[in-house]
Amino acid sequence: MPLRSPGSLSVNRALMAAGLADRLQVTIFPVVSGRTGTEPVFGGAADVDLELLDSRTFDGRRQELVYGPCTRGSSARPEPPQDSRADRR
Repeated sequence: MPLRSPGSLSVNRALMAAGLADRLQVTIFPVVSGRTGTEPVFGGAADVDLELLDSRTFDGRRQELVYGPCTRGSSARPEPPQDSRADRR
């Protein structure tokens, strides 16, 4: 069963550090944040190689990117989860 953790940086960082995250979903909003965007979301996290599994655009502006971790230096894709959004397009 998928566990979703939107907006909880501490939980997401802990899951990634423990190697328990099989997907990282990033939504990009077309905004320049200037002074308000000063803290890096993954500041202090270990380096992880990611491979793009899925992407889509909403309302011609926002983008959702879904990444999966892969072995460092490898381009081998992990098996996609059974509820992959690619099946729902």
